[in-house]
Amino acid sequence: MTKFAKLSFKKDELNKELSGFFKGMLENGAVNAVLAPMAQPKKGVRLSLVTSAAHTAQVDPFAPVAAVSGAKIASSLTARPSGRKVAMVLRPCEIRAVVELVKLKQVNLDDVLLIGMDCLGRYENTDFAKFQEQGGTSESFLENAQAGKTAMADFDIIGACKICEFPTADNVDMRLCAIGAGNGTVFIEAVTKKGEEALDKSGIKSGESPAGRDEAVKKLVAVRTDARDKKFTEYRAETNTFEALADKLSACINCYNCRVACPVCYCKECVFVTDTFRHNGDQFMMWADKGGMLKMPNDTIFYHLTRITHMSLFCVGCGQCTSACPNDIDLMPLFRTSADKTQARFNYQAGRSVDEEQPMAGFKSDELVEVTGQVK
Repeated sequence: MTKFAKLSFKKDELNKELSGFFKGMLENGAVNAVLAPMAQPKKGVRLSLVTSAAHTAQVDPFAPVAAVSGAKIASSLTARPSGRKVAMVLRPCEIRAVVELVKLKQVNLDDVLLIGMDCLGRYENTDFAKFQEQGGTSESFLENAQAGKTAMADFDIIGACKICEFPTADNVDMRLCAIGAGNGTVFIEAVTKKGEEALDKSGIKSGESPAGRDEAVKKLVAVRTDARDKKFTEYRAETNTFEALADKLSACINCYNCRVACPVCYCKECVFVTDTFRHNGDQFMMWADKGGMLKMPNDTIFYHLTRITHMSLFCVGCGQCTSACPNDIDLMPLFRTSADKTQARFNYQAGRSVDEEQPMAGFKSDELVEVTGQVK
């Protein structure tokens, strides 16, 4: 049985209440640091590592923006543990990526208190700046998003969020629950024993649970799942030939931003930045001679196909690849539609469980028998 604590707040005081929660955990020794979205001195919201309780006043976890994937930050903080307990406030897609990185030995959760926050979507970084300039706040976003209104005059939440069927986080110690909570209310849910202990130390009293949460989550998941299936059908029809796919990716300049932004593109050294793909002039001339011309850079399609093969099993649909592209290529549908097929083929879901072995990480003598022709 999970434990809930209710935070009620007046207009424009959501972050004040949340600040008190995180401040209590730091002051009472529940954790030694908090990694959470924080308002920056001039403008913007960024993940920040806070070790002083005085700085929790800047906390803004429900801000509809994610400049980078928190899973990559989690890897940086824990791959070589500091020995200090850290509360990490992350979105569901970031939590799911963390789960995959744990299996790859690139995140260590021994000293981590994972806090998942309900996600009703995020804006692109530049659109979030406009949102703030227009007077938008986390509270106003939550209130409107609960009513299904996320679009502003000239922008909306990113496409990845519109088709994400995971608005709440699993595999966490605590949750910040906004969906179904009602305006002026957020619930803190302690999911594990570690989460209960941290909640008790925070000084926030437990008690009432959100009565309408389950139904609200179910409704949102249904809407997003329908949108996802429609998007998959459309995108597959638009890319059903190699030429059509090449057209979708024609603006690629091989900057590799999508690889850098992706939380589950896990190789320590990428083959595309090694001598394997540092070709000399004679090689380029030979390829050009074959067809009379050669588009430069020449490995753009191969790069994306390699990425699909490499990490579609672990794609969590966060949309950071699209956000990172300088030429506005919408890469998210490419990887999500591929991941949908690949993960289904192995009966695997990225981020579902820390204990679930990644496909091809172990040997199974009777795997894919219809392909190999093995006789049982």
